[in-house]
Amino acid sequence: MVVGIVHKNGILMLDSEQYFTERGLELRDAIFHAGRRRLRPILMTALAMIIGMVPMALGLGEAGEQNAPLGRAVIGGLLAATLATLFIVPIGYTLLRRRTPSLHSLDSRFAAEAAGAMGQGETQHHG
Repeated sequence: MVVGIVHKNGILMLDSEQYFTERGLELRDAIFHAGRRRLRPILMTALAMIIGMVPMALGLGEAGEQNAPLGRAVIGGLLAATLATLFIVPIGYTLLRRRTPSLHSLDSRFAAEAAGAMGQGETQHHG
């Protein structure tokens, strides 16, 4: 459950960043605007799940003592993952993606790599 929600939140955050980048914003500004834009949906999703797990975490209901650790683990995982989605993912994304490659540079890079791989393959077979 936690992995699915966190995965969805991360995709929302990075998709929103890409939206702002395509409209000409710098990477840091795009990430800032994406965080502001997606803060409410991310918090609402996490809080709805956390509130739904509170009865389980408190051990209420039939056989509640057995299910309480699961509820607590889900709540803790959602809290940690929500903080990671809002802070660690944008920081890591900024560090990994310093500049956006253009389509033209990617095409030429792929063509050069393909030509290099073909040239290496021919020398290996003849050698």
